[in-house]
Amino acid sequence: VQLQASGGGLVQAGGSLRISCAASGGTFSSYALGWFRQAPGQEREFVAAIRRNSGSVYYSRSLNGRFTISRDNAQNAAFLQMNNLKPEDTAVYYCAASENANYALSVYRSESVYAYWGQGTLVTVSS
Repeated sequence: VQLQASGGGLVQAGGSLRISCAASGGTFSSYALGWFRQAPGQEREFVAAIRRNSGSVYYSRSLNGRFTISRDNAQNAAFLQMNNLKPEDTAVYYCAASENANYALSVYRSESVYAYWGQGTLVTVSS
């Protein structure tokens, strides 16, 4: 499967942004999906994950409920709604797909379970 992240941009602190991940070339509904981010000079970190049927989601605790992951299998797309953005949310955001769809949710924190990655979309939050 090929993944294409989009929708990044410049937003003021306190604002909202929704980024998207479009998939092609595979059976989208069979994959678990994750969002990761990489801030300048830092390692990539887990943001959120969602099972293939959208019934189960998992978030980084550091987000404090500000982000929401969702997917639309009919559109072959996943989304990350980001609210109350902070300057520390500035990063390149990556979507990823895992063929291993039945792990415990906490396992999806690990980059190693994802075989497919999009190219990333830059989100910049100004103070």
